[in-house]
Amino acid sequence: MSSTEPVYIERAVKPPSFAVTSSVSLQARRLRTLKHDDTFAVLDAGGDIHLGHTSVEGLYHKDTRHLSHFALGINGLRPLLLNSMMRDDNSALTCDFTNPEIEEHGEVLVEQDIIHIRKIQFIWRGVLYQRVSVRNHGDRTHNITIGFGFSADFCDVFEVRGIKREKRGRLHKPIVHDSSVLLGYTGLDERTRTTQIIFDPKPDRIDKSHAGYFVSLEPGGSCLIHVAVKCDGQGIDRRSSEAFIWALRASRSELHQASRRAVSIETSHDIYNECASRAIADLYMLMSRKEEGLVPYAGIPWYSTVFGRDSLITALLMLWLDPTIARGVLRHLAANQANDIDPASDAEPGKILHEVRLGEMAELGEVPFRRYYGSIDSTPLFVILAGAYLERTDDVETIREIWPNIQAALKWIDEFGDSDGDGFVEYSRKSSSGLTNQGWKDSYDSIFHANGELAKAPIALVEVQAYVYGAKRRAAEIAMRLGYGELAEELSGQAELLRKRFHEAFWSDEIGTYAIALDGDKRPCLVQTSNAGHALLTGIVPEEYAPRLVETLMSRESFSGWGIRTVATTARRFNPMSYHNGSVWPHDNALIGLGFARYGFKDQAARIFEALFDASTHLELRRLPELYCGFTRRRNQGPTLYPVACAPQAWAAAAPLAMVQACLGLRVQPTLGTISLFRPMLPNFLEYITLRGLTCGSVVVDVQFRRIGDQISMHVLNSTGDVRLTMTM
Repeated sequence: MSSTEPVYIERAVKPPSFAVTSSVSLQARRLRTLKHDDTFAVLDAGGDIHLGHTSVEGLYHKDTRHLSHFALGINGLRPLLLNSMMRDDNSALTCDFTNPEIEEHGEVLVEQDIIHIRKIQFIWRGVLYQRVSVRNHGDRTHNITIGFGFSADFCDVFEVRGIKREKRGRLHKPIVHDSSVLLGYTGLDERTRTTQIIFDPKPDRIDKSHAGYFVSLEPGGSCLIHVAVKCDGQGIDRRSSEAFIWALRASRSELHQASRRAVSIETSHDIYNECASRAIADLYMLMSRKEEGLVPYAGIPWYSTVFGRDSLITALLMLWLDPTIARGVLRHLAANQANDIDPASDAEPGKILHEVRLGEMAELGEVPFRRYYGSIDSTPLFVILAGAYLERTDDVETIREIWPNIQAALKWIDEFGDSDGDGFVEYSRKSSSGLTNQGWKDSYDSIFHANGELAKAPIALVEVQAYVYGAKRRAAEIAMRLGYGELAEELSGQAELLRKRFHEAFWSDEIGTYAIALDGDKRPCLVQTSNAGHALLTGIVPEEYAPRLVETLMSRESFSGWGIRTVATTARRFNPMSYHNGSVWPHDNALIGLGFARYGFKDQAARIFEALFDASTHLELRRLPELYCGFTRRRNQGPTLYPVACAPQAWAAAAPLAMVQACLGLRVQPTLGTISLFRPMLPNFLEYITLRGLTCGSVVVDVQFRRIGDQISMHVLNSTGDVRLTMTM
C-alpha cells in the first residue's frame, strides 16, 4: 500500500448501530462468581457486594440487579479477609475473616485476630444463601456486633454495562419486618421486581438497609447466622437455617449429576489437570435447565443468557466429552427457531436465535435483544452441530424430532441467507437498532478493508461460507441416514459447488490467506484475520492451500505467543486492546486448532494448545477468560487481561478441552463401533493423557495415551463392551 493511499479509520461518537461500550473494568478487583439458572452473583474476594457507580458487583436475576450492596461488618468495621476459596465444583464460595482491632474511646476492646468469621454462600433456584459462623478464639468474653448492610438499585444489566437511561421506574419504600426486609421496584414495563432478605435468627435490630446482632461470646464460644436473599419470591418455605442445608445438598447433587457425564481428563501435568477441572466446573455452572435440556449460558456477567452462536460452539467443542449438552442446545434452539419475518428482531423463517433477554430494557425495546435473531452464523452452526451430534451418538430419535427444523434452517440459508442469489450467505441488518455486524466479531468496526475502510453491507464472511459448506455436508449425512437419498445427493452437490466458488472468490495470494469478507460490492476485504482459520474446521479449504494458510495464521504477525490474534499486527485497524481487532480469544483458537488437526497440522495445533495452557497458568483459578489482549508474549510475564472480559465464559472454558480432541485426532462413531485417532500427538508439556468415561454408544471406555519418543502409545484400561480403537499415524 502506498503512503498516499487514503486510510479510513472512522471515529464515530456513537457506533452506527446498537453497541455497548462498558465503563466497568472487571480486572480491577478479584471478583468471584456464583450462578444457578437465571440467577448469578458477582462478588468481591470477601463475598461482599459494594456500592459504586462503576461497580459490576451485585446479585442478578433475569437481567436485573436485585442487590447492589450486601456487606458484612463487625462493630461497624470491615473484617480482615484471610482466605477466599471457591469449591472445585463452583457450587459455593467460602471466605474466612478475622477482626481488625476494635476500640472505643481510645480503649482496645478486642485485639486483632481474636474473632474468626467464616462465610459460606451459594445460589440455588433464585435465592442467594449465606451462612455466617462466628467464633471467639480469645481467653475472655467479648461482646461484639455482627452487622449486614444491604440495598438494591434494580438496575438492568445494560445499565450496569454503561447505557444511560432518560427515565427509570419507581423504587418502593422498603417493608421491614422482625426478621426480613422486602425491597421492590416497579419498572417502566409495569412489572414489579422484589428482593426479600430474610435473617435467621431474628436480628436484634433491623431497618430498611441494615440488620445487626449483639453477640456475647465466651472463650471458645460461637454463633451461627443464616441469611436468604430471594429474588422475585423464589425459593422454598423453610427457616433459613433449614433451607441452607437442604439447598446446599441439592445444589451440589445437581452439579455432580450433570458433570459426571463428562469424560474425566487426567494428565501428567498437575496444573493442566487444575485447568481442565476448572473448565469442567465452569461449564456446568453456566448450564441452565430448560424444558428441552441443559443449555450453556454464554458468560458472566454480561452474557448470562442464551446466545445461539455461543451455545452451539460450546456444545460442538464439548461434543466429544459430553454429547448430552448438544442435545439440549439443539432441542432448545429448535423450539425457538423463527417462524415469521420480523425486521425489528432481524427474524426470518428458519433462522436460529441469536440472543434472549429478560430485563426491563429489553421488554421496553430500549435494547433490541428481547428475542433477537441478528446472527448470520447460528443457523448453519445449528445444522453442523446436528450432524456432528448424530455421528457422535447415533441418536436418530432426536434428529428425527428436529428434522423439520433442520430443513427450515437449510431453506433459510438458501432463500434468506443468500438474498442476492450469488451463492454466498451474507448479512444486512434489517432492524433499525440491531447489530451492524452479525458474525461472531460483531463490533461495529470489526469488518474492514486493507486501508481501514469499514465494509458496507451486505457482507459475506469467510467463516460463514465455511459453516454453510459444513452444514450442507452434515445435512447430506443426516438425510442419507433418514432415508432421503435424493436430497442427500443434492446437498452434497451444493456443498461441492460452494467449495469451488468460495476459494476463487476469497483466496488472496497477496496476503497468503482468505479475505475476511466480501462487501456489498463483492470487493474482498483483504485483511489477515483469524476468521480464515475457521475454514479449515469444516474442510472447505483445498488441500494444496492449507499449508500456506496455516503458515500465515502461525506467523509472528498473527500468533502472539498466547494464541492467534483476531487481526494481524499489519492490519490498519490492529489494536491489541480492542475487542475484536487484535485480541486473542480462546474459543477462536480452539476452532482453528481443530481445523489444523483436521488437515494434519498437529505440531501447530499443539502450539495453540500449549499457548492456551500457558496463559491459564498465569490466571486466577486457572480460568481462561472470554479474551485477553493481543500483545506479543514477553518472557516471564503472563497475558495482558482485557478489562471487561467475561470469566467464566462457556466457549473459553471449552477451549482447552477441545484441544485434547484436536491433538489426539479423536473421533467417536458408534454406528461403526469405533473410536479412531488421526495422527495423535501430545503437546510438549504432557507425557500422558488418561480419559475415563469416554462413551461409544452404550460402551464406556477408559483409555490412556502416552508419549514414547516421537510415537504415541494407546492402552485400554477398561471397557464395558466391545469397541474397536484404531490409530492412523
